[in-house]
Amino acid sequence: YTSFCGSYVKSSVTQIERRFDIPSSLIGVIDGSFEIGNLLVIAFVSYFGAKFHRPRLIAVGCLIMAVGSFLMALPHFFQGPYKYETSVSHSKNVNSTESILPCMTNHSMAAADETIDLKTQTDCEKTAGSYMWFYVLVGNLLRGIGETPIMPLGVSYVDDFSREENTPFYLACIHTVGILGPMFGYMLGSFLAKIYVDIGSVDLDTLTITYKDSRWVGAWWLGFIVTGAVVLLSSIPFWFLPKSLPNQLRSRSWLKVSRNFGDSKHEEISHDFIPSLRRLFNNSIYSMMILTYLVAVNGFIGLITFKPKYMEQIYGHSASKSIFLIGILNLPAVALGIITGGFVLKRFKLGVVGAARVSIASSFGSLCLLCIQIFVRCENAEVAGLTVSYQGVPQVSYNQQTLLSQCNMGCSCSTKHWDPVCSYNGLTYTSPCLAGCQTSTGTGKEMVFHNCTCVGEMMTPGMNMSVELGQCPRKGDCDYMFKIYMTLSVVGSFISACGGTPGYIVLLRSIQQDLKSLALGMQTLIVRTLGGIPPPIYFGALIDRTCLKWGTKLCGGRGACRIYDSDSFRYKLQDTNLEVFYSPSKHTRP
Repeated sequence: YTSFCGSYVKSSVTQIERRFDIPSSLIGVIDGSFEIGNLLVIAFVSYFGAKFHRPRLIAVGCLIMAVGSFLMALPHFFQGPYKYETSVSHSKNVNSTESILPCMTNHSMAAADETIDLKTQTDCEKTAGSYMWFYVLVGNLLRGIGETPIMPLGVSYVDDFSREENTPFYLACIHTVGILGPMFGYMLGSFLAKIYVDIGSVDLDTLTITYKDSRWVGAWWLGFIVTGAVVLLSSIPFWFLPKSLPNQLRSRSWLKVSRNFGDSKHEEISHDFIPSLRRLFNNSIYSMMILTYLVAVNGFIGLITFKPKYMEQIYGHSASKSIFLIGILNLPAVALGIITGGFVLKRFKLGVVGAARVSIASSFGSLCLLCIQIFVRCENAEVAGLTVSYQGVPQVSYNQQTLLSQCNMGCSCSTKHWDPVCSYNGLTYTSPCLAGCQTSTGTGKEMVFHNCTCVGEMMTPGMNMSVELGQCPRKGDCDYMFKIYMTLSVVGSFISACGGTPGYIVLLRSIQQDLKSLALGMQTLIVRTLGGIPPPIYFGALIDRTCLKWGTKLCGGRGACRIYDSDSFRYKLQDTNLEVFYSPSKHTRP
């Protein structure tokens, strides 16, 4: 259930970013708050957890996670209806025959953009609830706190009160369910991304956007209610489990002697902690393995957080489809790779050197596939004034002035809004006004704008000079390139995961027996601190730098990014991950 909830959070980051009109770097902070919450209590839970009623501590953790999930959904009920940015006043009456004149109705908009004073903007932002994202951050922090006792106390409880020969089976069941959880989490995210955020409270026929639009916000809040309810229900059985079970492996006297021995040695161990820590990090293999895991986790967390956005911006697919494909293709490939790596070790009876070679081979293979992915690309979306000129010629520089042209000068259009329309020549314009459209017909999603002077510049006389709502689909062989990308991504995920178990074996076999518990604890602490918190933040900051057109909040401030420079986006994300995938092969040589 914890992996189910965690994967849903990952799948909903794009929806949260759009709903609160925040940059990707801030989304990274929200995402990393889970690890922060986990680290706040992990030492306390790990040490004191075994001394208390473990099942009830797990139940308390589930309860805190449920509260966190419900808190994350809370802003939806306080913030009011979602109002997406638009450059024209769309009619709310679906039966209306009123003709909207984009070029005429925007004469005052350019001036209005500049007349919002600071006090008005501040008051507006407070009314709009622009800081409601803080509830999401605190809720995710609580989720991290609640998740802390579940795995360490749960695994130790199973290990203490099960037969020795049954323990591997029980642990395998736990990990198998942990693998299935993310699949269901991503599928839930994909399903809800198609449902409008204000479902049940707005007339969907009045909407002028679809789930493929970069302004669309899915019912992200509903997923947190579902995951919160699931975790809450899962906590119920733990309240009724006993503190201890009839032990089937060791006698109770053995457990009592073991615990008394541990208590008597506590003072000695505390004095020995610093020397043990020094011995541990003087082990060069252990230090290199920790560095390897740290770099690998950085890349994995950064990539999995923003992979849906990457697929959306580079290949033109909706957030819903991108999330679904990750859940149904990439995650099973990772699970199969982990199992395959363990099977290879057992089948060929490989030792430490053999395990290291398997780990290196998988790292090298995934590195090669990642290099190939850099060249699997689609052309930038053709948007007049951003990626191409109004004559369809690719342009290198872009700013607010490049959105204006002789064909729309007489309209006095606002250059801040993003309300894309698609012409029949395949060129996207950022708004009907900037396309120079004079009249319109239809309502809602069926609205069509006519007599667009900018479209006429690229058309032969007599051809259609109309535009439709929405961004134009990608040209050329983009669908074919996307299939190649997904194939490389899935195969790369499998090959990379094949090295996971062998790499873990190398780590375990490289340390002395008396330092093993300390080594695994330090690995968890370091990797979760430096590998779980920073990546979403700096990956998000890098992605923000590739934005071509920022959205505009209702109050006039900068909102979420609407379209990115796909080439810069691709280079920044893939180049960062190339360094990540190169590091394991560099550091795990036997």
